[in-house]
Amino acid sequence: MRKIISFMHLSLDGFVAGPNGEMDWIKVDQEIFDYVGTRINKGNTALYGRITYEMMESYWPTAADSPTATKHDIEHSKWYAQVHKVVLSKTLKETALTNTKIISDNLSNEINELKQTEGGDILLFGSPIATHSLIQQNLIDGYWLFVNPVILGQGIPLFKDIKDKTKLTLLNTHQFSCGVTELDYIVNKQ
Repeated sequence: MRKIISFMHLSLDGFVAGPNGEMDWIKVDQEIFDYVGTRINKGNTALYGRITYEMMESYWPTAADSPTATKHDIEHSKWYAQVHKVVLSKTLKETALTNTKIISDNLSNEINELKQTEGGDILLFGSPIATHSLIQQNLIDGYWLFVNPVILGQGIPLFKDIKDKTKLTLLNTHQFSCGVTELDYIVNKQ
């Protein structure tokens, strides 16, 4: 069975965005892009909440076409064009969406059906509202976290309205030269 892995940048105090959705504190560089690219290229499905999906759609389909496109822009744009996208949204409609499926209800059934399909890990990119919904229904199988060297003090938390203890196993850590630390956990579901 495939796993849903939440891929998230967060502050040391557990926020994934500032109070108004700000993400200008997130550190990314070519070292991180290369590291992440190696893993995401093994998967064929990306999972998004509506807001994150719309943000991705506004940039990645044409990012490689820019005369100032970086290596990362070109590589990620190519990956984005090929990957199957699944969006959790009650308002987005599937009309004219390329290689994209919308899940608007029966979240648990739809996600469990998705997990039964062929392919590698299903990466849930950002999408804190969708992440909260999936956590509450015990549908996330792992966390791939990039802890940034900043304390925000307030904002959108990664973990919200958690009712039960969840045990995790640490699979990997990696320290980047920019000060970001990767923590790769799997959820113990026994």
